[in-house]
Amino acid sequence: MGRIPILEYHLIGDTELRWQREKSRFRQDLELLYGRGYRPVTVSNLVDDKLDLPAGMSPVVFTFDDASPSQFRYIETNGELVIDSTSAIGIWLDFARTHPGWSNRATFCLLSGAEAGRSFFGNKDIEGQKTAWRFRKVKWLADQGFELCNHTLWHANLGKYDDAFVQEQIARGVMAIDSVIPGYRVRTFALPLGMWPKNRALASQGEWRDPRSGRVVAYDFDAVLKVAGEPVPSPTDPAFDAKALERVQVTGEELERVLNLLDRSGTRYVSNGMTKAVVARRE
Repeated sequence: MGRIPILEYHLIGDTELRWQREKSRFRQDLELLYGRGYRPVTVSNLVDDKLDLPAGMSPVVFTFDDASPSQFRYIETNGELVIDSTSAIGIWLDFARTHPGWSNRATFCLLSGAEAGRSFFGNKDIEGQKTAWRFRKVKWLADQGFELCNHTLWHANLGKYDDAFVQEQIARGVMAIDSVIPGYRVRTFALPLGMWPKNRALASQGEWRDPRSGRVVAYDFDAVLKVAGEPVPSPTDPAFDAKALERVQVTGEELERVLNLLDRSGTRYVSNGMTKAVVARRE
């Protein structure tokens, strides 16, 4: 039992703003979590109750919304692409090199057709990012063990539109990921602006027919992420609701506040170090 924080990040930049974490503070977040015994898992790991961490460790879920270049940026040097060390992924990889047990487990909620360069981590030379690099970034994340999550096509407020539009926005997000990695199963969906469709069920299941090809694109998510809230119950808790997972927006001192609250209240999820298979055999 116990509660698990799902963290929500957007931009990673040079200053601290409402929807932007200053990059040195992002690094400090990783240090804070590591020092206090947290280790990363994906949303899918959480939903599947695959929280097999060493005894005494606690799971934390990182989610990154909108697929901006600040999360994953390339630098081209002599025709070779290198991950920018100041982007979220660059900071993450550098941190993992010196912190044993910090694995590539985070969930990236992608936009594939948004403005301001937030189309699979940058296009049309936004922040020096070329359109041709987009698919390479998405595939790299999946190959490295990160989870790909759908965040709609261009971040529409789903509460404003009819059912057909809602399903198109969501299905086209899934279709875009499939165009990069054919057959990839998108299991997690993040609500843009935290707004539910009028028909709430469409946030987790629906379909859309592509008028050009006639192809029917269906989606059926195991998890739906809200935009704010507190740490969620353990997946073994009857109160756990994978289709309405609250998240902690990391801004200011909010992360430390949440971690302190979990410790003071004794509600922090702590692993006993036993996998489900071991428990089953002992029973």
